[in-house]
Amino acid sequence: MPAFRTLDDIGDVSGKRVLVRVDLNVPMKDGKVGDVTRIERVAPTIVELSDRGAKVILLAHFGRPKHGPDPALSLAPIAAATEAVLDRRVHFAADCIGPLAADAVKAMAAGDILVLENTRFHKGEEANEAGFVAALAENGDLFVNDAFSAAHRAHASTEGLAHMLPAYAGRTMQAELVALEKGLGDPARPVVAIVGGAKVSTKIDLLMNLVGKVDVLVIGGGMANTFLAARGTQVGKSLCEHDLAHTAKQIMTEAASAGCAIVLPVDAVVAREFKAGADNETVNVDAVPADAMILDVGPKTVKTVTERIDRAATLVWNGPLGAFEIAPFDAATVAAAKFAAAQTVDGRLISVAGGGDTVAALNHAGVTDAFTYVSTAGGAFLEWMEGKALPGVDALKKSG
Repeated sequence: MPAFRTLDDIGDVSGKRVLVRVDLNVPMKDGKVGDVTRIERVAPTIVELSDRGAKVILLAHFGRPKHGPDPALSLAPIAAATEAVLDRRVHFAADCIGPLAADAVKAMAAGDILVLENTRFHKGEEANEAGFVAALAENGDLFVNDAFSAAHRAHASTEGLAHMLPAYAGRTMQAELVALEKGLGDPARPVVAIVGGAKVSTKIDLLMNLVGKVDVLVIGGGMANTFLAARGTQVGKSLCEHDLAHTAKQIMTEAASAGCAIVLPVDAVVAREFKAGADNETVNVDAVPADAMILDVGPKTVKTVTERIDRAATLVWNGPLGAFEIAPFDAATVAAAKFAAAQTVDGRLISVAGGGDTVAALNHAGVTDAFTYVSTAGGAFLEWMEGKALPGVDALKKSG
């Protein structure tokens, strides 16, 4: 049984006003939604509640309005895109509280769907002001949070409402939490974590948390150069945070104490310039030319990584192994991703991945659908990996 309340615990919702926090913070271009993935993710919850006769009232933010209402950040066009994705009528109210919202909610029939205007048009949203929370709650009988991507923020519509109304996790939130529990909460072992990306400085908390929870930590991307340099390896002109050598050594010491094996590159693909098709060569990491930079890990390292994945029961992945955006420096990330996907499809691996660059890399490799779960949550996924409490999730937990 999940430790949090879900739609299975909600009972009869026919005719009830259900405030549903969703993530509609989608990319826009020329006034139109450029990618409906996030809308598609929350569709199951919206449709289920609508089909069960609820009055489904969607709360969401969009962008970062600085001075109150901003027409450029209205949810109106996103409501239209939501209607297209759901293939059913979606109404829109030009405010999320007050008379405009109240009148729109009052006009709803059972099964209707309504999008309220951008919650961040009111300062009380991000401040989690009690008065604003109460104003939102006036329009609902129940609260459903289906926005894991915003669960790391203690805002009125993500955390405050959960303390004023009976609160439940939506289907997308539920799936995310179940997957994350399998990833680090109570994983099948051995657990391998792959962490890549440009800088150690952005992932210190993440690395410190993982060394105490996983059996193997694979470090790739630009951050691996900092670890190599901390061991005395010359990395040429590679991206490297030399001032964090002490931190890298501390992480390696913590890993040794916790019995976590750290895997660093043993060979690398290097080039003198960072561009597609640049002249490159593969060298051992202790033979990086002084005028070259490491842009990907080499085949020996890939072999080690795939061997570790082959022996693993669980894989958690955040960040690419190299500069995957430009060929040929995408080779290692693609190879490792395809291997992990094959192991997952064969039923030999639970694979959980997340983070913007990670999702892009897995899409690039064409394996996103083959992983057990790929989170689009960004900051919330990273904070979960760091072991931090997520206010929007904690508020949904069952008591007792």
